[in-house]
Amino acid sequence: MERSFLIEAAWTTRNLAYAPYSNFQVGAAVETTDGKIFTGCNVENLSYGLTICAERSAIFSAVAAGCQTFSRIVVVADTDEPISPCGACRQVMAEFQIPEIILCNRHSQMIFTLDQLLPRATTGILNH
Repeated sequence: MERSFLIEAAWTTRNLAYAPYSNFQVGAAVETTDGKIFTGCNVENLSYGLTICAERSAIFSAVAAGCQTFSRIVVVADTDEPISPCGACRQVMAEFQIPEIILCNRHSQMIFTLDQLLPRATTGILNH
């Protein structure tokens, strides 16, 4: 699948974000290894600990549909620099070993490997 299609899917879903407290909308689109696309947006809650990020929303939607292997994920937001995932999202990306992570704003994009965003994500955990 073309990267531009995945990026557009993330932007489209970003517009559906529920962000009444921060007014900070984020969208994500994850592609499975067999080419399926799942999207997610951030959903806030007055109790911020219950808020879900767009990245985890997209990944969890895919898992709920029976998909657990991914080729890449795109994350988009209106930020000065391409958006950067939080630590929790990076760890979930590591759990599913997503090899390509594309971070975007309206003007540019950056592409990372999982090791670049979260070095040694599984090394030493539970003796792995």
